[in-house]
Amino acid sequence: MKQSINILLSGGGTGGHIYPAIAIANELKARFPDAKFLFVGAKDRMEMEKVPQAGYKIKGLWISGIQRSLTLKNLSFPFKLMSSLWNARKIVKQFKPTIVIGTGGFASGPTLFVAAKNRIPTLIQEQNSFPGITNKLLAKKVAKICVAYDNLERFFPSDKIIKTGNPVRQDLIALTTDINEAKGFFKLDKTKKTLLVLGGSLGARRINQFIESQLNYFVEQGIQVVWQTGKLYYDEYKKHDDLEGIQTHSFLNNMNFAYSSADFIISRAGAGSISELCIVGKPTIFIPSPNVAENHQVKNAQSIVEKDGAILIEEKNLAIFQGVFESLLSDEKLQDKLSQNIKKMALPNATKTIVDEIEKLIK
Repeated sequence: MKQSINILLSGGGTGGHIYPAIAIANELKARFPDAKFLFVGAKDRMEMEKVPQAGYKIKGLWISGIQRSLTLKNLSFPFKLMSSLWNARKIVKQFKPTIVIGTGGFASGPTLFVAAKNRIPTLIQEQNSFPGITNKLLAKKVAKICVAYDNLERFFPSDKIIKTGNPVRQDLIALTTDINEAKGFFKLDKTKKTLLVLGGSLGARRINQFIESQLNYFVEQGIQVVWQTGKLYYDEYKKHDDLEGIQTHSFLNNMNFAYSSADFIISRAGAGSISELCIVGKPTIFIPSPNVAENHQVKNAQSIVEKDGAILIEEKNLAIFQGVFESLLSDEKLQDKLSQNIKKMALPNATKTIVDEIEKLIK
C-alpha cells in the first residue's frame, strides 16, 4: 500500500506570508493530486479567512509576536508560546505530515520547531532581504531555506540556502504587452503617460495622503493616475475621481491590465510586490513602509536600487518627490535603464523551483 503524502504548511499574519504558502500548496496539489493538506495559522489573523477561501483546511494557534515597546501584552507571550507548542505537537501527531513548510509569521515558529524536533523534513521560504525573527530562529533546525535575495548567508547557514525567488501570480508571468488594450480597459487617454499607485490591498495611509497632496501637480503635468487606495481608505478618496485623469480603486482585480497600462509605478516595497514588479519591468519609485519589523521594506528596496533597478524615496524625504519624478519623466534613457535592470532580477519560476526542492525532501 502506497503511503499517503500529508503536507503541513504554516505562514501568516500578513498577505506576504499567506499568499506564498497558498501558491506553494497549489503547485504541490497539481503534482500530488492525492495528497492531504493542512495549514496552521495564528488565531484571529487574516490567514484564518484567506486559507479556507483558497480551498484548504486550517487550524489556529494562540500565538502573537513580542511587542517592541514595553507593554502589558508581552506578559501573555510565554503562555501563548507554551500553548502554541502544545497544540502544534497535537497537530503534528494527529496529521502525521510527510513534510512541513513555513513561509514566516508567528504560527510557523512553533509548528516547524515541533516538526524538526520530530525529524520530519522541513523547509522555510523567506520572502525578504532581511529575514523575520521566526525564520532566523528556525534556520539551524530546518533542512532547506528558499530565499529571494542574495547575501542571506549573514542570517542562514549557507549550505541550506537555495535562491528561488518569491511566488507570484501566474497571470503576471504571461503579462499582456498590448498597452492599448490595457489602457482601454481603464478608459485611459492613450496619448498621455499613466502613473499606477499601489499601497497594498488594505491601502497605505501615508501614500494616500501624499498622492492626494500631489493630484493637482499630476494634472498640471498631464499625468493620468490609476490609484489603488485600498479598501480601508476608498470612501475617503473616491471624491477625487472628478479630477481630470484621476481614478481611484479600492482594489485592482485585473493586475495584468493595471501593470500593462502603467508607464510609471509608485509602490510600497513588500517582498511580494517587488517580485511582481521585477517581472513587470516598469520604471518604479518605491516608498517603503517604515512601520514594519526590522525596517525590511527599506532593505528590500535598497537591494533593487543598488543594482540601478528602481528609485527609493523614504517617507521622511517625500519633499524631494517632484524633482525626482520630473527627472524620471524627462529622461527616457533613465526609464529604459530602470526597466531593463529590474527585469534582470525577475525569478518568474519561483513557485516551481521551491516545489522542486520540497519534492526532493518528500522523496
